[in-house]
Amino acid sequence: MGRRAVVEAVTPRNGDSEAGFTLIELLVVMLILGILAAIALPAFFNQKEKAYDAKAKETAHTVQVAVEACSTENGGEYKNCKAEATLEKIEPTLKSAPKFTVKPKKVGGYLIKVTAETSEDKFEIERLPTGELKYPCSPKAKGGCPSSKSWASD
Repeated sequence: MGRRAVVEAVTPRNGDSEAGFTLIELLVVMLILGILAAIALPAFFNQKEKAYDAKAKETAHTVQVAVEACSTENGGEYKNCKAEATLEKIEPTLKSAPKFTVKPKKVGGYLIKVTAETSEDKFEIERLPTGELKYPCSPKAKGGCPSSKSWASD
């Protein structure tokens, strides 16, 4: 037998080679992908809720800037700065913002409340008569409201 015959005897020609994956190997890969998806999907869906919360926080800050501008135009008084129309005239982007309310306090200061769309989470900015600002939110540890119940550090 020549050299060529030995090579042909060792390498099969009919396609019955051992290339490819077994059913068990494919099932193991599918199982691993399923586990990874189960871990990643809940985190992904939570991002949408956090986005609505971020928009509410942004609106609260925008309302705060508009209230302060309104106060400047009214001699430092906040009592005329609670109407949405007044604030929308100062800051037109508030027309398309999430629902918000402004409650002036009797002695300097105000409370701004913004409700996030879909999640119904509430974010507030409270200006005390001393000028100190507080940033309470609810519910705690859900969406964009940290367990400290204050979104000031976000």
